[in-house]
Amino acid sequence: MGTFKDFWTKKTLVGLGLGQFLSLLITSTGFSSSELAKKGINAPTSQSLLNYVLLAIVFGSAMIYRKKALKAKWYYYILLGLVDVEANFLVVKAYQYTSITSVMLLDCWSIPSVIFLTWFFLKTKYRYRKFVGVAICVAGLVVVVFSDVHAGDRAGGSNPLKGDMLVVAGSMLYAISNVSEEFLVKNADRIELMAMLGLFGAIISACQISILERNELKSIHWSAGAVIPFLGFAAAMFLFYSGVPILLKLSGATMLNLSLLTSDMWSVLIRIFAYHEKVDWMYFIAFAAVAVGLFVYSGGDKEEEDQTKADVAYEEAERSKRFDEEAGLGSSDRRSTVAESSKSGTSNRKHDSFPTYAAAENSGTENKSMGKDKSREES
Repeated sequence: MGTFKDFWTKKTLVGLGLGQFLSLLITSTGFSSSELAKKGINAPTSQSLLNYVLLAIVFGSAMIYRKKALKAKWYYYILLGLVDVEANFLVVKAYQYTSITSVMLLDCWSIPSVIFLTWFFLKTKYRYRKFVGVAICVAGLVVVVFSDVHAGDRAGGSNPLKGDMLVVAGSMLYAISNVSEEFLVKNADRIELMAMLGLFGAIISACQISILERNELKSIHWSAGAVIPFLGFAAAMFLFYSGVPILLKLSGATMLNLSLLTSDMWSVLIRIFAYHEKVDWMYFIAFAAVAVGLFVYSGGDKEEEDQTKADVAYEEAERSKRFDEEAGLGSSDRRSTVAESSKSGTSNRKHDSFPTYAAAENSGTENKSMGKDKSREES
């Protein structure tokens, strides 16, 4: 039986703590969006514009100060900005049709999407425990949808099912955005990622606002009740976007999305105490599923780190063994080549020396016979 220290690593605890901070920020953005929806303000892209502008200014200034070239292609950031803007648009739009609690809970649809994308594109390996935790979280999603369909009058929206579908679509886009950010933050640079995402996100948002939300912005009565939620949403989103790359590099996109599911707990508190709404009993079942799934997924990272190290060591040993075998074959080939050349050289020397010796013997015999003939002539 493993100890607490073996089951929970420092990396896991830091990831959970940062994830809960980001979860509180997401809850505050949901609260701001819900307040604007109650005032009849329907400008989801406009809410995100200020966040992208802040990202471009703050991280863009740091990027200019460093004077470093881009580590990733610029058009990757355009695609990422487009996906991120539309994900925010769909999720914020959903607040016009369903409750804040449903939006928060249905975000867990991004988890299976993230797992598939990280497995397919980033080659991330998941053990059995991870899939069990994810399955429990997804079970909570099913409970929420069932509750909204059969208790629409208590769901806090004009069309709960439509709102749920918008959240699911937005969550899939969030999954694509998160996996892309994880890849870029691990292979490029965090400051570069935030600066370029802010730049292109602001440009795309401005274009979309000019087409879809121009008349809506003109009709808004800009009182303190409208300005404060706008500014609160932008500030919370800026802090959230600034912290996301850190958690992505530390724990990955799946851990990020699972950690954000605890924002549901905070959203229920807001719904009960701020909006004085009744919460369907099935939500509490979903909360339990989300909490259990998160702990099941997060636990056991020590074992996985040890297994990963063992796998890496095994792969290195195999590579070293193959290298030694190849080096041994090469040296034996060289030795055999040298031996063959030395044998052929010796054989050649033997063959070369034999005719020389024979020639010498023939020459001596001829000299002897010539000497004998000469002595006969003299006598």
